[in-house]
Order: sequence, then C-alpha cells, then structure tokens
Amino acid sequence: MTHQFDKSKLPSRHVSVGPERAPHRSYYYAMGISEEDIAKPFVALASAGNDSAPCNTTLDAQADAARAGVIQGGGMPRRFNTITVTDGIAMGHQGMKSSLVSREVIADSVELSVRGHCYDALVGFAGCDKSLPGMMMAMLRLNVPSIFVYGGSILPGRYHDRDVTVVDVFEAVGQHAAGNCPLKDLTELEKVACPGHGACGGQYTANTMACVGEAIGLSLPNSNMVPAPYSTREQIAVAAGAQVMELLAANIRPRDICTREAFINAARIVAATGGSTNGALHLPAMAHEAGIEFDLFDVAEIFKSTPYIADLKPGGKYVAKDMYEAGGVYMLMKTMLENGLLFGDCLTVTGKTLGENIDQVTWNPDQKVIYDVKAPLSPTGGVVGLRGSLAPNGAIVKVAGMHRLQFTGPARVFDCEEDTFAAVEAREINEGEVIVIRYEGPKGGPGMREMLSTTAALYGLGMGEKVALITDGRFSGATRGFCIGHVGPEAADGGPIALVENGDIIRIDAEAGTIDLDVAADVLAERRARWVPRAHDYQSGALWRYAATVGPAYKGAVTHPGASAETHVYADI
Repeated sequence: MTHQFDKSKLPSRHVSVGPERAPHRSYYYAMGISEEDIAKPFVALASAGNDSAPCNTTLDAQADAARAGVIQGGGMPRRFNTITVTDGIAMGHQGMKSSLVSREVIADSVELSVRGHCYDALVGFAGCDKSLPGMMMAMLRLNVPSIFVYGGSILPGRYHDRDVTVVDVFEAVGQHAAGNCPLKDLTELEKVACPGHGACGGQYTANTMACVGEAIGLSLPNSNMVPAPYSTREQIAVAAGAQVMELLAANIRPRDICTREAFINAARIVAATGGSTNGALHLPAMAHEAGIEFDLFDVAEIFKSTPYIADLKPGGKYVAKDMYEAGGVYMLMKTMLENGLLFGDCLTVTGKTLGENIDQVTWNPDQKVIYDVKAPLSPTGGVVGLRGSLAPNGAIVKVAGMHRLQFTGPARVFDCEEDTFAAVEAREINEGEVIVIRYEGPKGGPGMREMLSTTAALYGLGMGEKVALITDGRFSGATRGFCIGHVGPEAADGGPIALVENGDIIRIDAEAGTIDLDVAADVLAERRARWVPRAHDYQSGALWRYAATVGPAYKGAVTHPGASAETHVYADI
C-alpha cells in the first residue's frame, strides 16, 4: 500500500523541504523529477554492481528493478554504486590485501552517500564476499529502515558429468603441480567451472553471509539462496523496494532487528551450514556497528552447541542452488527453531518475528541437503573456535567434512603467503608439518589476506589433512583441510605467532578448542627480547590508513569506535 509520510520527521527534509532548499530541489528537477515526487521519502538503492566479476554483474539490474517497489510504496528511489573487490580474482597475490579493506570502504561509502544526500531508507544489493557484511554494516551504522538483498549465487559448472565450482579449479592447480592434472585438463576445467552470473556457489563467504542476512532478519525470507540467473530475483528486488516503505512507515530500523539474540541466531546458522570462518570476523564487525559486544569468543561458544546439518561444499556435497531447491535458509531454521536452537521472537524486515516467518514453512523430509537437527551430520558445528598459548586472543578453524580434529607437529615458518605457495608448488612441504604463515594479519599484512591459493594447492597435492596450516591472516570460505586462521594477537603486534621458529612443536585440538606452542616460557622470553617489529610495504594510501586504524581480528578487525561511542545516529538527524 502507499503510505502518507510526514517529511518533517525524515532526513530528506534537509534537501527538499522549505524555501531555503530551492537550490537543492533544482538539482532534482534537472533529473526530471516532479514536485510531487520530491515531496516523497527518498530511498537509497545501494548497488555493489560492476563488471569486475560475475558475482556483481546482475546487481545494478536488480537494484533498478527495486525502483518499482519503492514507487509502489510511496517513495522516490535513487540508485548509487559502491565498490567491490572480488576475492576469487584478488586471490593469491598482493591484490588480496585489498579485500578486507574493501569491507570498510563499502560501509564508509554507503554511509557517506546516504548522509550527504539525506536518504530516508536503504535497500542494499551485494554479491561478493566483503560487500555483504559491508552493506549490512552500513545499514546498522546509519540505522535508517533497511533491507539487504543478495544478488544470488552462480549455478554449478559441469565437468566430466559432475558439478564443479571455482574451488575445483584452485585445487586442480595443485594437482597440476603434482603432475596429476595435465595442462589441457586444467584448461578445460577453468572454462566450464563458472558458467554465468552469480557469486561462488558453495557455502563460502558470500553464501554464508547471505544466510546470515536472512537469519539476522535483514533480508526477506527465503530470498537469498535464489541463484543469480533466475528471473525470481527481479521479483525479490521489487518486493524489497515495497517492503522497505512498510518499514519506513512503521519506523522499524536495523538496530530494532539486529539484537544480541539475532546475532546468536546468525552465528548458529554459520555453524549449522559449515559456513565460512569469515563469519566470525564479520559478525563482530556488524555487532560493533550496533553497539553490541559480540566477539570471536562469543561466536565460538555458540558454535560449540550447534549441530552441523547442511551438507554443503566445500565440506559436503551440495551448492547454494541445491539448498534453494531444498527449501532455503528458512527450511534449515525450521528444524533449528523446533529444537530450541534459535530465538523465534526476534523481529525481521517482514515486520513479523522470525518464528512467525518460520511458521509459514513446512518441513520437507524428502530433500537431501538439510538434515533434521535430531540426526545431524555431526553433533557440533562445522566451525570451531580455538584458544591457547599460541593464540591468547583466539583463532578459528572450519572442521566441516574433516576426519582429523587433532594435530601435533613441527613448525615450518613463513613470513608471507607468496613464500609458502612457492614451497607448496615446489613440493617442499613435508607430511606432518604445521605450516605457519605470519605477518598477514589485519595490521601486519596489511589487510588480512585469505590463503585459498595455498590451501587449495595443498589439497590438490593430496596434503590437505596431512599438514596443518595456521596464520594470523584468514581463509576463504572455500578452504578445506586443517587450516586455522585469525590467530591473535597477530605477529605485527608481537603475538606468540611472531616468536615461533622452525621445528617448534605446535599442538592443535579442535575438539578441546586448544592451540598451543610447546616452547618453554624462558625460551619465549628470550625470543621476545630479540624480537623487532616489522614495517609493512604500504606506507601511503588506503592500506596505510587501514593498518594505522584497524583493531584485532577477534573483535572484527574494525577501524572506528562504533555505536558505543556515538553521540547521535544518522537516522535521527
């Protein structure tokens, strides 16, 4: 329905109401906007669309489709764009240092555009990894009525009568290095692995955070698992545009929706789906925008009591398209709520509670992707938090699909990812070693690179669970094997990982949640006395600024004080 809005109480009054705003209105007339439309609420359609990668190529069209819904609800839609850095293309080289930094730039750029133009509501469209949390962080920071829309995942590729994803290509690089994949086969695979538009299809970071969007209540029910090429995505965009006007009329804001209980729900969905370890980085960052204390240890504690019930790649069999066909995120949440694992009274963008939304879903016992909570793939979540003498500020590991949960071995130390990858490709890594990659943290990298090229190459060599890998950097949601990220304090801050030497024994127990360095305290004290901080190579520009302001990974690697330090909220200007 179309509502009547009092613009005297909305941010857009500052650019559209009163004689003193005549110069501002002249710009709107220049774009062909009528006096009647200028009198309506201004709704931002923020798109991370671009031609950089298939994750983002449909976003602008989806954002434009949302215009019809906004107009239907009595608003005036205005589209603007923000950046993305696509991890699959940035992976394995210096470009990956830009990835996590882009999350902050996305949030900042959306904030600045909304503030500068005084928009009253926001619908955000994102496709690739960091653009999802970045968009949701902006929504929580601004606190205007908002809806998050995921652009959708890519369909699986077909190679020799089996479904494949880009991860198969990364792992084939390792197989090629081992002499087990001829170049012609690698070339054939790379040409079919990604058959069209959409984000990576497995339960990697993009789909993990898309699930979070629904679980935390910022996305329309069962909207985010719809693949990017499906025509249904246009209908979802229109519905989001219409529904944000309902939220504006009711003054339902993101911080009303994203309570601490909603963050607990979101963390449970990450664990239950065997989702990306990056969820434990992005959820604290989002909570920070809402003034909620919610760090890696809170996330890890929730993981301990959450069963793993969605059989998704990389640890399982299926991709996002299969989950959509099985009933989507709400089918997963149906069995979780029925078994007391979710807070059903959390508000959502429908204006109803999560429980009320879930009541509309009928459990499908015939689908194969989502298991009943009473018969899980494993009794605890697919992602586990670790803590110990090597990581006093915590670390994280994805255990979904892993057969080995304990590992003890001698350290093999590298001070950057490139040196590690070169050693892997030259087959210089030995079975039983614990590979340590340091100075790749948020500050030390800078930028906290993902290590998919290295971990996939290890898997391709058949070493995936024959070695362990730990880093103060992070891993792609597509990573599998005994790979532990977010080790903190990071090496650049003089954390214990900076003091490890080749041959030191490292003990990891993903069941007990521990990670320890077996070196005597007096030896570590001697090493610390000799330790000298390292300067990184980025002494100007965005990466310098990020390194100068970023906080620890266990708190989300954020770059500003957050909502707890606010003296006002944009939505109330």
